[in-house]
Amino acid sequence: MDSTLAIVLILAVAVILILRIVFRQRHRGSDILQSAEPEPPPDGAALAEQSEPPESVTDAPEGQTRLRAGIPTEMRTPVQNEDHLQTTVEVAHVSKSFGGREVVEDVSFTLHAGEVFGLVGPNGAGKTTTIRMLMDIIRPDAGEIRLYGQPLDESTKNRIGYLPEERGLYRRMTVSDSLVYLASLKDVDRRVATERAEALLSQVDMSRHRKKKIGELSRGMGQIIQFVVTVAHDPDLIVLDEPFAGLDPLNRQVLKEIVLSLKEQGKTIILSTHMMNEVEEMCDRIMMIDRGHAVLYGDLAEIKWRYRNNSVLVDWEGDADTLEGVANSQVRGRHVELFLAEGTTPQDILNQLVARNAQVNCFQVSTASLNEIFIQVAGKAR
Repeated sequence: MDSTLAIVLILAVAVILILRIVFRQRHRGSDILQSAEPEPPPDGAALAEQSEPPESVTDAPEGQTRLRAGIPTEMRTPVQNEDHLQTTVEVAHVSKSFGGREVVEDVSFTLHAGEVFGLVGPNGAGKTTTIRMLMDIIRPDAGEIRLYGQPLDESTKNRIGYLPEERGLYRRMTVSDSLVYLASLKDVDRRVATERAEALLSQVDMSRHRKKKIGELSRGMGQIIQFVVTVAHDPDLIVLDEPFAGLDPLNRQVLKEIVLSLKEQGKTIILSTHMMNEVEEMCDRIMMIDRGHAVLYGDLAEIKWRYRNNSVLVDWEGDADTLEGVANSQVRGRHVELFLAEGTTPQDILNQLVARNAQVNCFQVSTASLNEIFIQVAGKAR
């Protein structure tokens, strides 16, 4: 009888303790809900203050231009409304020498989210050395590199995808295993890595080759897989060193479409290549390096406008010699390039054509190609 009573008392105490715990949890949840009530919306003045547009370059006093730190004045190109762009990478005054020879000297630039940044220059200019410092493969002798506001360390480096110029995958591993294994080295869960690998292989039409060993692939196919490996861990910064070398036109187009798709997702992409036509087609801004020095930096469209020829391309019915202000002309296919005399503007030529009621099929201000600009700037620097 005593033992039965003891058991009843123990059960009663247990029930009381359980009820007290449940009551406390409910009371705590109520407090949390009350504290989570939304704050009242700001008044009209506060809303107006929040919606004030960011200061733009045009807000500067007349004759002044906002300058980018670390870039010589003559190289700077204004970018409209740059304040609202998220800065992802900051490279400030980095230098590197080997055996007493300065390979990179006082190079600075910034990168923004959702842009393709072209890093161009002749062989041996210092492009790859700059990339390797950005990857923390080698350390700069001077200067600082910050990624998303943080100095380079293992956690920030996991946010980078790097396609080196020298390709290298494990030749005896299958395509699928290579993607999953290398993504897992970047702290990606194996299941997530597998799903992403399948999606990427499908995107580049390589799913049927996923069980092949890397050594069994053609050079072009291997390069496509190397690119897929680069983005398999979903990096925020993607560094591509000569990504189109050796690719046929079809695979080159596939790669370009993927790169532009990654840009639309807000990724930051560095494109280092000798193919100036690819840079012109894909890049928003560029930096040109020659002998370790940055010799040109800024918005690509504005650079092309700055180095434009003083000429217009015209397709019309008539004789160029009858137009005033034309110093010379040259036939270029179906077009005639009219080189303008000093003081003559493209608008002056267009006004003359309109006044004559000429049939104008094409009228275009001639701009230099990036390849021509590259030759011109690199030639001056030597």
